[in-house]
Amino acid sequence: MPGVCVALVSGGIDSPVAVARMLMQGWKIFPIHASQEPVTGPATEQKTVKLLKYLLELEGPLGDAAREKLSRELYVVPVAEKLALFTEKWNHTEYFIHMKRLFGSIATIRGKEINATHLLTGENLGQVSSQTLGNLGGIEIASNLQPLRPLLAFDKVDIMNMARMIGTLEISEGPEVCDALGPSKPTTVANKEWLERSEDRVGGLQHLASDCYSKLRIVHL
Repeated sequence: MPGVCVALVSGGIDSPVAVARMLMQGWKIFPIHASQEPVTGPATEQKTVKLLKYLLELEGPLGDAAREKLSRELYVVPVAEKLALFTEKWNHTEYFIHMKRLFGSIATIRGKEINATHLLTGENLGQVSSQTLGNLGGIEIASNLQPLRPLLAFDKVDIMNMARMIGTLEISEGPEVCDALGPSKPTTVANKEWLERSEDRVGGLQHLASDCYSKLRIVHL
């Protein structure tokens, strides 16, 4: 049954497709973009805005669903300063897991404001190191929102074909920047206790998320 979700939207290929699929299922969607500026440039945020505006301006059933169910407020939350805390020798191999856990904790804060029940992502199994079965479990426990992963079992070719069909592929194409600070050999099996200890050493996950969220900007779509 459709509900209310927070969506992590990156400007890449996957997340707009996930948003489009759940809009067509009748979900109310509130988007968040985790900005890694100034480590990266503004292109990712610009793509995210362009993608969401594209969905809102589209003709046909998907555009109708977007205008009814997609929030016109994009919450842009700066995360680069906190992600840099996970580039030390003792915690860098878990960087991508900490990153996703931070994003999930930020989404939880937004979720409480809008009574959301789920966290929507474009994750698909095994495409990158943070999306192994061994890591997804460690990521999702950082949020009390239920995971909503409509692309989980699709491979990249399938998702690119979906993006091409709805018209978002050309906007999304380009280098991904989520790995700007990432390690060359990331871990593929998360250890919950080690993750929590590492996060506690740099202030605690909830504190990090709250500090990021306090600096958010709202972009009107």
